[in-house]
Amino acid sequence: MADLAPEARAAGVDRTVLVQTVTVAEETPEFLALAQDDDLVAGVVGWTDLTAPDVKDTLDRLRELPGGPYLRGIRHQVQGEPDPEWLLRSDVRRGLEAVAAAGLVYDLVVLPRQLPACVRVAADLPQLTFVLDHLGKPPIASGELEPWASRVRSLAALPNTVCKLSGMVTEADHQAWSPADLRPYADTVLNAFGPDRLMFGSDWPVCTLAATYAEVSEAAGELTRGLGDPERAQIFEKTAARVYRL
Repeated sequence: MADLAPEARAAGVDRTVLVQTVTVAEETPEFLALAQDDDLVAGVVGWTDLTAPDVKDTLDRLRELPGGPYLRGIRHQVQGEPDPEWLLRSDVRRGLEAVAAAGLVYDLVVLPRQLPACVRVAADLPQLTFVLDHLGKPPIASGELEPWASRVRSLAALPNTVCKLSGMVTEADHQAWSPADLRPYADTVLNAFGPDRLMFGSDWPVCTLAATYAEVSEAAGELTRGLGDPERAQIFEKTAARVYRL
């Protein structure tokens, strides 16, 4: 938190959401405790094993921990699963149903090849809000738009989906990216989801592989400069506050 606070506040960020990084059960209680102790943290997206038979009980236990009320969502590193249809497995679906029943959202960190499965599971579980992290990791460095763009539009056609304007700089050329390189991808999700289903995310500290927190924030500001103040307020505040119930 001592590293994050000056970076966030210099960028004008008053409140942020801590998001899962590893498939380690001990991380989520640590994040919840941080949320309880620091006003900068407004919510936590944690991790639990969706395939575990006792996933409902685990979610209940997490919410009883110090900082438990700050739990707002669950995420798994689906991008690391070799099966492109991992999200469609029956045991995973049971876990996702438990997430929905707990009133939480589910963050999707996936690769473009996994987006069709995201569309199917989001269509099958309309009671669960799915948040697409990092635009679904489009191949920005190569400049290619398809098939990523068509797949992300299919996901955006479902009303229970939201997208984070995040993670772009690490999908671009780490040494030589510019906002112009990011614009086709940012415009795609802006047009597909609209400002009321799009939220800014810093992806800090992962972003430091390619940019500082300030540079990521400045790039997002540049990419949304043509929007009006109400639309920008949605992207930089209101969408996240609504979706994560902050």
